[in-house]
Amino acid sequence: MSAMTNHHTIDLIAERVEHLLLRHEELARTNELLRQQVSAMSQERDLLKSRLAAARARIDSLIERLPVTPAQDAAP
Repeated sequence: MSAMTNHHTIDLIAERVEHLLLRHEELARTNELLRQQVSAMSQERDLLKSRLAAARARIDSLIERLPVTPAQDAAP
């Protein structure tokens, strides 16, 4: 293998490594953004679950306050 071929091969490998490093940095940034989104959505989900539980408790309380009426027979 000649020195010129070796130099070309090394240049190709160096170029590929640089490309992979840039891709890695890009993926790391994307991953961090996705982690932030997951965290925000988890917090929103927890808030919504809490609001749902409070709403259910209010509805249960209202149902308990409804007057009880005797069941009416379907036949006249």
